[in-house]
Amino acid sequence: MVSSLSKWYEKRSIKIAPYLFIAPNIILFLTFMVIPIFFTFYISFQQWGMFGKPSFIGLENYSRMFGDKVFWISLRNTVYYTAGTVPFSAALGLIGALMLNQKVPLRAIFRTIFFAPVVVSLVAAGLIWSWMFNPNYGLFNEILSKFGVHGVDWLSSSTWAMPAVILTTLWVRIGYCLVIYLAGLQAVPDSLYEAADMDGANGWQKFWRITLPTIKPTTTFILVMEIIHGFMVFDLVFTMTKGGPGYSTTVIVQYIYQKAFTEGEMGYASAIGTFFFFLVMILTLVQMRLGREKQ
Repeated sequence: MVSSLSKWYEKRSIKIAPYLFIAPNIILFLTFMVIPIFFTFYISFQQWGMFGKPSFIGLENYSRMFGDKVFWISLRNTVYYTAGTVPFSAALGLIGALMLNQKVPLRAIFRTIFFAPVVVSLVAAGLIWSWMFNPNYGLFNEILSKFGVHGVDWLSSSTWAMPAVILTTLWVRIGYCLVIYLAGLQAVPDSLYEAADMDGANGWQKFWRITLPTIKPTTTFILVMEIIHGFMVFDLVFTMTKGGPGYSTTVIVQYIYQKAFTEGEMGYASAIGTFFFFLVMILTLVQMRLGREKQ
């Protein structure tokens, strides 16, 4: 009897033990991800200013959102920012990875240099590049002055503010794409290149026929991560321009923050957040599906 009980306990303990180890992560995930998502969806149908009792207003927040000009401006700016960062960060990261995948001197040092901006806080990066874009003593205007161009007011211009933010983002994100691509390139079997050499393939043919198809899963991953990062940008824009001048650099996440915590319209901000959540999810699923089809 005792032996059977001990065996039953051993079997049960073995089954329960893994769940005990992952329980802290599950609790944190539920507390800070799942529950807030459902609560945001619930609040999106309410009129609530963080204090007091929410009142149900149905789809009024969503109706207001689709008629809000600033919302559409922020969505357009978000798409502009994403379109300006994703292809260039991925392409330049791939070029850098191809170069550093060769046997070049000081390769490890160059990898560290390119990856260093990734670990820099985006707030710190925003402050550093804001100084570089300063119209009076900034590095970029100093360089342009050597070519006869003077007085470009980068962050105070509705034309140049977003490109300045995009350039800052590229400085940060290229290193991330480079490291991921480098890992993908190192996983390509050397035997494929050796066979191509025996068939007389040149460098471009090996890149187009072997390298690109082999690293398609890596490309899909990078594009998905970069699109999510592009749509979720907040701290860099807030640090450099605070959404200005006017609304020229206001992005969706910043607009949600403004409505929720500056103006106290939690219901309306939740409606925008819910719409944005489903938009990003759909774009991610489409990108992943396209990546699988290409493979």
